[in-house]
Amino acid sequence: MTDSTPGTPPDAPRSQIIAVEHVFKSVTDSTGTLDILRDIHFSLAPRETVAIVGASGSGKSTLLSIIAGLDTPTRGTVRLDGQDLFAVSEDERAALRARKVGFVFQSFQLMGNLTALENVMLPLELAGRRDARAAATEMLKRVGLAERLGHYPKVLSGGEQQRVALARAFVVHPAVLLADEPTGSLDFATGEKIMELMFDLNREQGTTLVLVTHDRAIAALCQRRLTVEAGRIVADERTAAA
Repeated sequence: MTDSTPGTPPDAPRSQIIAVEHVFKSVTDSTGTLDILRDIHFSLAPRETVAIVGASGSGKSTLLSIIAGLDTPTRGTVRLDGQDLFAVSEDERAALRARKVGFVFQSFQLMGNLTALENVMLPLELAGRRDARAAATEMLKRVGLAERLGHYPKVLSGGEQQRVALARAFVVHPAVLLADEPTGSLDFATGEKIMELMFDLNREQGTTLVLVTHDRAIAALCQRRLTVEAGRIVADERTAAA
């Protein structure tokens, strides 16, 4: 079924951590206009886990970027914990994102000139946390990298790099975790372990998880599955994990 849940009005209660309200995205060049997203409309409750699935080019990664406030919609908006992301300045949006959102990417996105510990400390230092080193050390221990604190990304395996990325995302205790194909660069066995760790951390912290994946088995770990085709949500289903 297609989701018909009403969007969040401006004075809505905070029972919706994310509200995507009639989002359209199109790009125009010399050859014409391409519609990437068409009237995307859904909301997520705190602690909910949702997978966004679809073929390559369906618009799912663009949707994730708009939810993050990293890309702007042509029409419509996104509310994060009641705040309209596109009614504030870019700096205010970045500050809100830093406080509320964690990211995990397929390509890890670690700073190559920083050690594992320094990578995880970075968001804490940007937030002015005086306990950055201690908190980052503890989180790296939690993801099984207590012996890798001083290692640079280039000497870590893909699985270890993604563990650092998970530690960096969760160390700030985000309200929302956005994950874009987090196992896409990993072999099957390593990917399974990373998914298990990510869902464990998600449960421990009570985070709302939005996961973009093409893998139906990974999507089944989430409580809810949104299927995107040609820029539209064509199905909004509860899974066995719900």
